[in-house]
This record gives sequence, C-alpha cells and structure tokens, in this order.
Amino acid sequence: MSCKCRLLNIGFGNSVVAERVVAIVNPNSAPMKRLREEAKETKRLIDATQGRRTRSIIITDSNHVILSAIQAETIAQRLTSDLLKMHEERAEGHNASEEEEKTSSRRKRKSS
Repeated sequence: MSCKCRLLNIGFGNSVVAERVVAIVNPNSAPMKRLREEAKETKRLIDATQGRRTRSIIITDSNHVILSAIQAETIAQRLTSDLLKMHEERAEGHNASEEEEKTSSRRKRKSS
C-alpha cells in the first residue's frame, strides 16, 4: 500500500500533510492570538515549537491550529516547492500514459 500524500516539514522533525494546509500565517496579530486561544480551549491546538518561540501558525482544513517555530515565509516556500514537484510528477505521469496509448494503438494497427 502506498501513500500519495506529501508531508510538509514544519521544523524539528515535525510534519503536516501538505494537502490539508489551508493557511500559514504570522502569529503576531491580535486575531491570530485569539484564534490560538480558541483552538487551545477547544482542544484543536497542536504545539510543534519544541519549546521555542512561535513564528508561524498553520491552519488545516480540519480546523486544527498548528504552532511552528519556523518562519511563515519559509514554510510557504517549502509548500510551494512541494506543490510544484507534485504538479510536475503528475504531468510526467500523464505524458507517459499518453505515450503508452499511442504505442498501444500503433501495435493494434500493425497487427491488423
């Protein structure tokens, strides 16, 4: 069984499934501080800072709030890089399947 999900490194050996990330935000604004507190109260807060200062907040599609000690810009760059790789791999797979179809149809014509 293979998993096609990509993990996004959020620092210190911690990862999150890249496809589940909705937002990566700076933690310094008052609304983000409220979001963090609400998530803590409702048991949706995941602290992945390893005791360091929170430098980014990651929000997932399941409404979980993840704290990271890595800058938001750095995590965003990693996410963008991973998504580009995934898109390229899908395009390569699509091109390979088109080539297989062409080869298959040529063989059918030759055998007829």
